[in-house]
Amino acid sequence: MQSNRRALIQSSISVLQCNSQDLPVTKLECVNQKCQENVTLHPKIPPPKKHLNYFNDSGIAGGIEICITFPTEYVKTQLQLDEKANPPRYKGIVDCVKQTVRDHGVKGLYRGLSSLVYGSIPKAAVRFGMFEFLSNKMRDESGKLDSTQGLICGLGAGVAEAIVVVCPMETVKVKFIHDQTSANPKYRGFFHGVREIVRTQGLKGTYQGLTATVLKQGSNQAIRFYVMTALRNWYKGDNPQKTINPLVTGVFGAVAGAASVFGNTPLDVIKTRMQGLEAHKYKSTVDCAIKIMKHEGPAAFYKGTVPRLGRVCMDVAIVFIIYEEVVKVLNKVWKTD
Repeated sequence: MQSNRRALIQSSISVLQCNSQDLPVTKLECVNQKCQENVTLHPKIPPPKKHLNYFNDSGIAGGIEICITFPTEYVKTQLQLDEKANPPRYKGIVDCVKQTVRDHGVKGLYRGLSSLVYGSIPKAAVRFGMFEFLSNKMRDESGKLDSTQGLICGLGAGVAEAIVVVCPMETVKVKFIHDQTSANPKYRGFFHGVREIVRTQGLKGTYQGLTATVLKQGSNQAIRFYVMTALRNWYKGDNPQKTINPLVTGVFGAVAGAASVFGNTPLDVIKTRMQGLEAHKYKSTVDCAIKIMKHEGPAAFYKGTVPRLGRVCMDVAIVFIIYEEVVKVLNKVWKTD
């Protein structure tokens, strides 16, 4: 009886030993295989770059872009300042260019460029720096950002750049361009102009139209980053590491820029009027909108759309292309791991 029990116990132990040898190996192989599959399907997302790099990348992109596209910005601003009640000075885009070149030479199309060059570098830096800061907080585990999150991050970036950089920069630019149409221009250059504005109006003279600027820039970047994020996600599909050709990036940027133009040009017109030399005629942003509607009609809210469309499409396309390429270069020479 005891011998039978011993035989039964020994056989049970041998079975357990076999199972204990087989099962762990089988499970380990399965786990290793799944891990390898996960590594293949979900490659490790690289750590986010230091924010200082984003400021450098986007600052360079912004400076190059504005030097290329400024004449269209000049024409857009002149058309938006050209009130119907005055009567209008320009018959259209071509006439504006002709009159400017005739009276001031080709360099007249670059009046106010200095304010945008000095401002565009920190503007782009604040925009992309804030966007990346916010987006790094909102990305999922795979590093993906959906279009709604892109809209929210873009809105935050637009509000930040409006308050920190864009409002004073745009105020100075608009005053410079408006001053050129005066019988006796009073600003001899960027620094002289800024000194005169501050001397006669105080620091608040460089922050005219802040509300309109915040609304414009916030909606601008919300629309652009929403469209850009949606297009990028569509292009990459299920592979977040798929590279995007610079030309494709440029096309996506142009589409995003066009969407923002049609979405918020009325705010841009109001902002321009609030920052011009005759801004004293308006009590507030709402008062400016009411007076434009009353005296000039709804079409006035879309003045300068064509030149703005051309400039913004080039602007956004160039900035995103240059930004992406500068990021690649700096990633090679400036390690952030």
